[in-house]
Amino acid sequence: MSDLVALYRDLHSHPELAFGEHRTAAIVTDRLTELGFVVTTGIGRTGVVGVLANGAGPTVLLRADMDGLPVLEDTGLDWASTDTAIDHTGAVVPVMHACGHDIHMTCLIGAAEELAGSRTEWSGTLIALFQPAEEHGGGAQVMVEDGLYEKIPVPDVVLGQHVLPLPAGMLGAHPGAALAAVDTMEVTLHGRGGHGSQPHTTIDPVVMAAATVMRLQTVISREVSPQETAVVTVGSLHAGTANNIIAEEATLGISMRSFSEEVRAQVLTSVERIINAESLASAASKPPTIEWGERYPVTLNDPEATERTTAAFAAEFGEDSLFDPGALSGSEDVGNLATGATDAKGSPVPLVYWILGGSDPAAIAAARASGTVGTDIPTNHSPHFAPIAQPTIETGVRALVVAAREWLD
Repeated sequence: MSDLVALYRDLHSHPELAFGEHRTAAIVTDRLTELGFVVTTGIGRTGVVGVLANGAGPTVLLRADMDGLPVLEDTGLDWASTDTAIDHTGAVVPVMHACGHDIHMTCLIGAAEELAGSRTEWSGTLIALFQPAEEHGGGAQVMVEDGLYEKIPVPDVVLGQHVLPLPAGMLGAHPGAALAAVDTMEVTLHGRGGHGSQPHTTIDPVVMAAATVMRLQTVISREVSPQETAVVTVGSLHAGTANNIIAEEATLGISMRSFSEEVRAQVLTSVERIINAESLASAASKPPTIEWGERYPVTLNDPEATERTTAAFAAEFGEDSLFDPGALSGSEDVGNLATGATDAKGSPVPLVYWILGGSDPAAIAAARASGTVGTDIPTNHSPHFAPIAQPTIETGVRALVVAAREWLD
């Protein structure tokens, strides 16, 4: 495991943003090539896929994502990232692996090593897929649209995992709707700029934005049934350059989550209605501009495939190491790798996507006892989030190997 821990620390120290994972892609390409995989690079711009054909049998795809986030790391680790990059808007931003993609890649490399070294014990075709742009850009769908399944075999199952701030050594999978659909938008509200001392000569987009943000909070509390689950988050708000200048425009970054198409449509309709209505109420100089970003469907775990895979986990790790996380409000685009492939009947291939615990069990136990989990245990996308290397990596490697061998002959 020492080599994998070193790889994890190196990847953590040098994160790259969506579609900019050039160094990362080169590392995984070299590793897969050394193991005897037939490697194809540049799928979906920076995606890397290795194929290891080992006789007749099923084709199993293992997936990991590669991109980091525009977050300034504050973990205090010796291997913390100090890197910066240019984001999709042209701004220079700090970059951090704040969502555990470094763990995902490390575990997949470890599983590829284990499975390549035990080829006498299984037959079939193993695919190790390293996906770009999970955080921004919909990399899974970009790979599919770039002819992914014309360049590699169509899998019989898609398998993957995501590290979360739960006790390291634990694994959890939920059948059916496992992760929420996500719809993101960037909204530009158009005002009329001027001097801060003469607001009556302007149309203030900051006030317009503030009213919009507050009204959006009522979508979930007053329009979605309490029996349903949905989220509307305004994650960014930008306007102005000085305290005595009223700006021309303000921009909002909005993220919406839902678990059914009915609720999804209701939330999207309500959000757009409020944005347009607040703009009209403020006498905006022109209607708001809405640009759509990531739009991922609900991540659906195939029930039968999930039951089969978790039974293999139970035999390997024991029932005490397994849990059902329920439906989580986070979102993922891994499902597009399954829906983008079809079996002989034209149906999407099954997906099994599970949760990998990555936090110190003792720290979590202490936080639970004191009721401070929310403040003491960093979550994904936090500048303090850094999964512990062990036993997280060992568990993640074993989980991928066990799942793959369950589906291979």
